[in-house]
Amino acid sequence: MILNVLLVDDEALARSRLRTLLGECTSPRAILGGEAANAAQAVELLQRHAFDAVLLDINMPGTDGLALAQTLCSLPQPPALVFVTAHAEHAVTAFELEAVDYLTKPVRLERLQAALQKVERIVTAREGVQPDFVKDFLVIQDRGRTERVPLAEVVYLKAELKYVTVRTATRSYVIDDSLSELEERHAPRFLRIHRNALVARQAVRALEKHFDPEEGEGWAVRLNGTEEVLAVSRRQLPAVRDTIAGAGN
Repeated sequence: MILNVLLVDDEALARSRLRTLLGECTSPRAILGGEAANAAQAVELLQRHAFDAVLLDINMPGTDGLALAQTLCSLPQPPALVFVTAHAEHAVTAFELEAVDYLTKPVRLERLQAALQKVERIVTAREGVQPDFVKDFLVIQDRGRTERVPLAEVVYLKAELKYVTVRTATRSYVIDDSLSELEERHAPRFLRIHRNALVARQAVRALEKHFDPEEGEGWAVRLNGTEEVLAVSRRQLPAVRDTIAGAGN
């Protein structure tokens, strides 16, 4: 897939830097379909062309990036928003506007590449592969950065002390949240297997005998996306068996 990107930034040097980085992106590839130095120019371009994504600065003269983003969200088919700014304090507001990602200047190639991969998944979703993808995500504060993690990528959620570990196939995050509240909000996606763990229903691969040093002989699940096995409590065992049996229907 080749993404068509609109770049909006009042600084010519910043646009030049992003133009160069876009040319270096390979997975997915991206083309620069237009550039705008302010909100008015951006709106004019968006009225004439369809873009997959907008790389949007926040602090601009006149209408700023956040106000422009609100306008874009009202479009019948809004492009994916990726904020690019030197100011991290707007991150929460940006994600309330359903931004795909929030990059801080100077932008690194690997971070831009990761943001475009998220855009690619959303574009694919809009074409019918995963229609609920855009709505289903966790907002995670990680090392001074705010990130949207799609629930479709989460393998399991595990309560540990006061926090919950969010595990994807590529990395782990820690969130200050309640496992019970997460279960209530996202019950269709996740299955409780233990008092301290929820697993993605689609990730359940196998149920097998397992010895736990604390609980003794029991059962555990193997999940797609990780080599870990997670213990299954006796109470939740029937539900796990039903899930595995149902997966083949």
